Amino acid sequence: MAKDPIPTIIKVDLKKPYHQQPGLHTRWHPEIPFYCKVKPGEVFKVECFDSSGGQVFNTDDADDIKNVNPMGIHCLSGPIEVEGAEPGDLLVMEIQDVQPFPDEPWGYTAIMDPAKSSAFLGDIYPNMQKAIWDFNGIFASSRHIPHVKFPGFIHPGIVGTLPSYEMMNIWKERESKLVEFHASINTPHTVAALPNPEGAYAGQAVSPELAKKIAEEGVRTVPPREHGGNIDIKNLSRGAKAYLPVYVNGAGFSVGDIHFSEGDGEISFCGAIEMHGIITLKLGLIKNGMKDLSIYNPVFLPGPVEAHYGPSRYLTFQGISVDESGKQHFLDAKVAFRQAVLNAIEYLKKFGYSGEQAYLLLSAAPVETHISSIVDIPNSCVSYSIPADIFDFDIMPKEGGPTPQGDMSSTAK
Repeated sequence: MAKDPIPTIIKVDLKKPYHQQPGLHTRWHPEIPFYCKVKPGEVFKVECFDSSGGQVFNTDDADDIKNVNPMGIHCLSGPIEVEGAEPGDLLVMEIQDVQPFPDEPWGYTAIMDPAKSSAFLGDIYPNMQKAIWDFNGIFASSRHIPHVKFPGFIHPGIVGTLPSYEMMNIWKERESKLVEFHASINTPHTVAALPNPEGAYAGQAVSPELAKKIAEEGVRTVPPREHGGNIDIKNLSRGAKAYLPVYVNGAGFSVGDIHFSEGDGEISFCGAIEMHGIITLKLGLIKNGMKDLSIYNPVFLPGPVEAHYGPSRYLTFQGISVDESGKQHFLDAKVAFRQAVLNAIEYLKKFGYSGEQAYLLLSAAPVETHISSIVDIPNSCVSYSIPADIFDFDIMPKEGGPTPQGDMSSTAK
């Protein structure tokens, strides 16, 4: 007996501005109206914009990147009401499939304006650029970063539930205090994305009053928080599960920011292969799961699908808690991670890649990162592993140094 087709409960028109479509929103707020309702155990599809909400295009220049409105990023599909969900439950999200739109087989990785983003190496690579990736089945390759090809871990960067007022206010208070502290010591970069009505879209909010309230009060979608949010876990792909805390009746599940691939850390900020996508999901409930299981932050179970690179085929770079000026830091894993990334970039430049090409490649490819040590004073140790087989040439160290690969094209500028 044939099965019924899987319904698509949220559809998007990629040729129409997201803020003219229902079923989408760009903030977290407990009063964003539900767009649709599902029962636990139902399987359904959701269509999603890329992280920019359609502001980036398949071109060979970066004019679109230079004009992106960062206040309007993370156009999420939802919220979806889950029948029977109550505060204190755990929402069980299972990813059954996730794919690009059939007529949009491409994505991009970008270096954003460092004044408007938190790119990991924005001080070294401040110029806005992008690389376009073309999809051939499960593989991605780029005309802007030649000589590489790898399979995608397609996954949503953002999954989450609506916060309660109590939880939303906790987020706002602690992030505001962080901003105030750093303002007092003149920190030269942004440390948190506080509520801002610019670019806010409240979805199906039918009254101007409610839309204004959500725009002014709603929290930004930039960070991960206790409800999920912008988690950017590359292994949350087909077959994976997430257990998300529920704070409001109906849960209010939303999803978006689909990635074809991502390196651990998503270092260039817009650093995965961002794409429009279609995700197939099943949602379930564990009643009273937060208390019964002591789960107050999301828990994830990776799926069985992954690329298979032999354990001896990862070229691994070390970073320690000593910055590029030679200053010693105390067990600072972020400094160690930065040094590992910089070491990898300098190595890849020997083959002819520009620093920007290497930066974007490492942000998008299936790079593995581990904190190898965090107790051996004074240095933390971070290992940063690049799968050697994504290149069509040998990148292993050898006597005489690397062989430059000739014309390496360039990123879109």
